[in-house]
Amino acid sequence: MLYKTEEELLFKAKQAEGKTFGEIDKSGRIKNKKAKGQLGQIIEESFFNYQINSKSEADFANLEIELKVTPIKKNKNGTLSAKERLVLNIINYQKEVLTTFETSSFWKKNKKPLILFYEWIPKSHRADYKLIKAHLLQYPEEDLEIIKQDWKIIVGKIKEGRAHELSEADTNYLAACTKGANKNSLRTQPYSDIEAMQRAYSLKQSYMTALVRKEIKQEDLVRFANPEELRKKSLFELLSQRFDPYIGNTLEDIAKEKGLQINSKSKNFLQSFVSELLGIRGTKLNQIEEFAKANIEIKTIRLEPDGLPKEHMSFRNIDFYDWATQDWEDSWLKSYFEETKFLFVVFHYKETKAENPNRQLYFNGVTLWNMPFQDIHESLQEFWKTVQSKIKDGIELNPVNQKNRIIVKNNLPKPGYNGICHIRPKARDGKDKVKLPDGRYITKQAFWLDRFYIGKIVK
Repeated sequence: MLYKTEEELLFKAKQAEGKTFGEIDKSGRIKNKKAKGQLGQIIEESFFNYQINSKSEADFANLEIELKVTPIKKNKNGTLSAKERLVLNIINYQKEVLTTFETSSFWKKNKKPLILFYEWIPKSHRADYKLIKAHLLQYPEEDLEIIKQDWKIIVGKIKEGRAHELSEADTNYLAACTKGANKNSLRTQPYSDIEAMQRAYSLKQSYMTALVRKEIKQEDLVRFANPEELRKKSLFELLSQRFDPYIGNTLEDIAKEKGLQINSKSKNFLQSFVSELLGIRGTKLNQIEEFAKANIEIKTIRLEPDGLPKEHMSFRNIDFYDWATQDWEDSWLKSYFEETKFLFVVFHYKETKAENPNRQLYFNGVTLWNMPFQDIHESLQEFWKTVQSKIKDGIELNPVNQKNRIIVKNNLPKPGYNGICHIRPKARDGKDKVKLPDGRYITKQAFWLDRFYIGKIVK
């Protein structure tokens, strides 16, 4: 059927809301567990009554609208989030470098996605998944400017002969995600003899989650940048513009000027500090739209007089069962550092404690960082495999008497292992333990980035 207007198409799409895939399916596809993409095909075939195709143009070409079906999930705390990124079209490395943004395959295919959200429920049959909302995504001006910047970064890397080094953390909203069954899904690229993983354009999971929060939960997210600014500067340039005027000032001076309460050890302090300097006072960090959509995590770094942090940087606690059973390609460690950007808010103790007993803190500025491709696919991958091997072989647990206290040492990688990362305890006390796959118990351990590595990043 040919839909003549957006209104007519959207009216039809809204009729799917509240229905299950089992109720919609007329083809019997819902029974085929092995068929990939079948939920989208059911909507195409049984609901909109058009033949499944793989055309380069949008599904509803006369309206320049592409149909997408994507899952959302309910989290343990009751919030909703996107279950996954929204995968768009395959990137043809050879052809895409010959286009502009307006003539690109991304824009031709995905100018206006019609997104049908359904709720994914664990351990339920797919026939029972219910369609929650039909939404025609017309990118806000601010988003479109950032997406254009992202597209230029992706295509710029291909033009440099570095398609094999593309990473989702390179960009903010639009990403180049891997698309293929395994690492054998390789493609040629125009400016290098090195074959690159097949990739597709995608809207990041964080972008989709922000969309769910706004369109389904009706949450208010606050932007700090406007379209005019984004036409002239990148997201990081705008962040720097907000923070740079305060570089070199003491924390007390900034707090006095901005009317902030000082408690630099409190998480609320960081929230107040960042939102105030961005010009959106009182906004929680998870309600800053650009951060939510780009999956930017904020971390504070305090440098000692020697320019290094005193402490290593901690991340999530380790699930030893997952680490033992997952492949590297599916591991949380790989996906986390491939998909996450970090805004490091840096402070500096310029004098030693003897010289400055009150430990006066100076503001050093901000750094927007993602782990480089080489670090992920060399050092981090080798580290992950080493830890997996030790878990499978049985981690060594050796009780040692240290200052009249029994300390249980292990053979997991320590600080300095590879200059990037290590594993060490992160627990309330020695009794705060987790079970290992072999049945023994170990004090809770976490993944950490080495302080020397952090020092190099912010130098």
